Amino acid sequence: MATIAIPETPDIPRMRRETGARLRGAMAEQGVDALVLIGNSNVSYATGASWPLGDSGLAHVDRPVAVVLAGDEWPHLFMPFREGVAPDSGLPADHVHGPVYLEFDEGVEEFAATLSGLVPAGASVGVDELTGAMRRGHKRLFGDRTPSDAAFVLATAKVVKTPDELSCMRRALRITEEAMVDIDAAVAPGVRQIDLSAKFVRRAFELGATANLLDPIWQIMPASRAEGVWTTHGDLALPLLSTERELERGDVLWTDVSINYAGYCSDFGRTWCVGQDPSPRQEAQFRRWHDIVEAVLSVTRAGVTAADLTTAAVEANGDGTRPWVKHFYLGHGLGVDAAEMPFVGTDLGQEFDENLVLQHGSVLVLEPIAWEDGTGGYRGEEIIVITDDGYDRLTDYTYDPYGN
Repeated sequence: MATIAIPETPDIPRMRRETGARLRGAMAEQGVDALVLIGNSNVSYATGASWPLGDSGLAHVDRPVAVVLAGDEWPHLFMPFREGVAPDSGLPADHVHGPVYLEFDEGVEEFAATLSGLVPAGASVGVDELTGAMRRGHKRLFGDRTPSDAAFVLATAKVVKTPDELSCMRRALRITEEAMVDIDAAVAPGVRQIDLSAKFVRRAFELGATANLLDPIWQIMPASRAEGVWTTHGDLALPLLSTERELERGDVLWTDVSINYAGYCSDFGRTWCVGQDPSPRQEAQFRRWHDIVEAVLSVTRAGVTAADLTTAAVEANGDGTRPWVKHFYLGHGLGVDAAEMPFVGTDLGQEFDENLVLQHGSVLVLEPIAWEDGTGGYRGEEIIVITDDGYDRLTDYTYDPYGN
């Protein structure tokens, strides 16, 4: 099986050049002359900037903004603080600007004047998000033209990863898995869920994480749907926030965590038992989950469709049902977002899956669920890189206590 050569250490300047070229290429392909990006991960992808996001409220006011021009090698970055601009970003001084405040009418008015000096009149503009003030100041920003959805350009650019992006993601995953070794050892009756969260975040940052992307999930699973939290769709409630509840002997934990390294995300999911070994029924659930993953992997390669993967998963499940919850998916992409294209098995339907073709260099997180109502279930996540004749596995963590 051919593999993708992933460097041990990412070359960040090279990565920025290559991702920038991919983004501008996608813009040219879709006829977009300029992008205005205000989503955190999108700005990071376009510029390489990073910034603290400890307060989600302030993150909306003191947010970075990027303007990308199809004919300019360097994006324009508007930052509330210069220390977020990495020394190796390569951005010229005249492309780094002070903050803009797009939550306010005055900020939009000021930004519109700046934007008019960067984007030619009549240019085709794409936007990833619009604040209320941007909607009110639509004509001032964009004239009589309606901006396109930048998500299509971004998805096209981001879906295939460069080797350096993969190196960043592999490093993020190594940090996560090393931190989770300590958490696994700490799981015991009497330990609170939030204690596990605190221990994980601390250890992840000690190991080099840039940010914590997801409130760590240590979800205690019921034996049946009826015993769990009520949902509008009748399926399992997932994920649920961690609480001060103390773990009890026999609890089954579905774990899910994600951290960020150099702008790129990890993803980790396993099922753990508290204070005892899995029962024979629980071991059987794991074996079925493992069989589902192996069945999906057996058909996975560049050129197949998402529908090929969902078909393999349903057949391996044995009862004709989909082995994943209704409001999620069999698999999702990973990159600067913890979940991004490609999405496999979503509520977008069968036609979407049939038309989504996997590409060489795309990253996919498989997360099926083997559920047996009345006895519970097993959930885990496996991260792979799609190759022309198969896949490379990035996840390297045991299935203990269910297996190696």
